[in-house]
Amino acid sequence: MDVVDLTRVVCALHELADPGARGFTMGNGDWPLRGFVVRRGTLVRAYANHCPHAGFPLNASPHAFLAPGAPLILCSMHGALFEIQTGRCVSGPCEGLGLRALPVRVDRGYVMLEEGVRLEEPVDLGR
Repeated sequence: MDVVDLTRVVCALHELADPGARGFTMGNGDWPLRGFVVRRGTLVRAYANHCPHAGFPLNASPHAFLAPGAPLILCSMHGALFEIQTGRCVSGPCEGLGLRALPVRVDRGYVMLEEGVRLEEPVDLGR
């Protein structure tokens, strides 16, 4: 019988609104992995919570990653907008750049990080 690896569970799928987003922190130490998952219909994506423009977290309050009334991810610091499906910046100071994708899957009703994702902040994010 397969067992769900709880160290990789971001949230239960039913906890993620449609459309909706949810931040998470996984790992230990000084620089754990900080990311968020976003859902729109059957599409579920995850990204590092790090704006490519200035390196700040995208959200100003917990789980607030989506632009009001638009199917886009919003950086609350400088107003950049990103596509949910690709993470590509379509408006703002980092236009043409993109968010760091984190591979996820939905397994038995849970949104989970894939096995190869390290549970620490990527070194090249510039902190």
